[in-house]
Amino acid sequence: MEFPLDHSVLELLGGFFVAAAGFGCLYLLTSAIVILWRGRARPETVAAAPQPVTILKPLHGDEPGLFDRLKSFCTQNYAAPVQIVFGVQNPNDPAIEIVKQLQAALPGAAIDLKIDTRAHGSNRKISNVVNMVTLARHPIIVLADSDIEVGPDYLGAVVGELQKPGVGLVTCLYHGAAERNVWSQFARLGLDTHFLPNAVTAIGLGLARPCFGSTMALRLETLDRIGGFQAFADCLADDHAIGDAVRAGGGLVAIPPFSVGHACRQKAFADVVQDDLRCARTIRNIDPVGHFGSIITHPLPLALIAMALGSADGLFFAMIALTCRLALCCCVERVFATPRHSYWLIPARDVLAFGVFVASFFGSAVNWRGYRYRVLSNGRLIQESPTVQS
Repeated sequence: MEFPLDHSVLELLGGFFVAAAGFGCLYLLTSAIVILWRGRARPETVAAAPQPVTILKPLHGDEPGLFDRLKSFCTQNYAAPVQIVFGVQNPNDPAIEIVKQLQAALPGAAIDLKIDTRAHGSNRKISNVVNMVTLARHPIIVLADSDIEVGPDYLGAVVGELQKPGVGLVTCLYHGAAERNVWSQFARLGLDTHFLPNAVTAIGLGLARPCFGSTMALRLETLDRIGGFQAFADCLADDHAIGDAVRAGGGLVAIPPFSVGHACRQKAFADVVQDDLRCARTIRNIDPVGHFGSIITHPLPLALIAMALGSADGLFFAMIALTCRLALCCCVERVFATPRHSYWLIPARDVLAFGVFVASFFGSAVNWRGYRYRVLSNGRLIQESPTVQS
């Protein structure tokens, strides 16, 4: 037996989604303004007195462009001693060969490799880092994921921020760095038109206090005070938890005005969905109310829903939403000096982002680096299966 919706109910729902799309368009314009203001007002960050630094780079497998990304950390314009510690947990990990190539190409660099199979919790990256930090020789630690690439002045800028009064940790925003294939470009578009502007806006308006795995720089004494890396070995959002721990101890988390590159290695549509879903469920776990409220960051799908419900204004707001997203994309390109995006992908990227947003509320499983986990309500990880195909 069917119960067709009354026309007035459809009209009411259509009006609701039109209004939501309108608010979403205003949000995108606000984001564009915040980003432009950030670009206009950003100060220079230079290390006033360079100090010896140990860079930790946990690795897991060979990845396209890995040699060049790792080399960007080994060739910094930095006046003080720099030690780079690479770490793997599998003695047969192909990343070991990449590290040996780096050591041969840069014989003057202080490059160490830690191979240690010990696990300290469900978070395999942090387990790797716990093993690696035992080789650290310097008082400042910089931890950065393997998929991050940086410019030659990165280390000086990060240490300069860390030397400011009251700063306990420095983290960095990141933009996408894509390969030639369309799915990598698709993933990059998501980072640069959804993640990055949302993060900048939330920070600029005081709505969030993030910490990113792209960079976490802190002093060894600060790390010891928060319990060391092992205190976060069961956390999915280890970066967020470390930032919170530093703040709880009275330290500030600083975010420099620049962004670093994040390699987008997706080869298929399923890779994009899997990575987006993991990020969305992580954010939902960290801030469920804020995550639900981020529905207004999806004005195009909201307008399309209004159209499907018969709203005469749905098409108009869909066109406005596309225009706003394109403008926001151009602002990101200008301020963060990123390559031009494939604008024709924007509508499909917006629709996928909304689909992932909806899916993030159903289920708690995430796929991460070849492993499948279930995320508990307290942010802890439970490994469900040893491997997955990704």
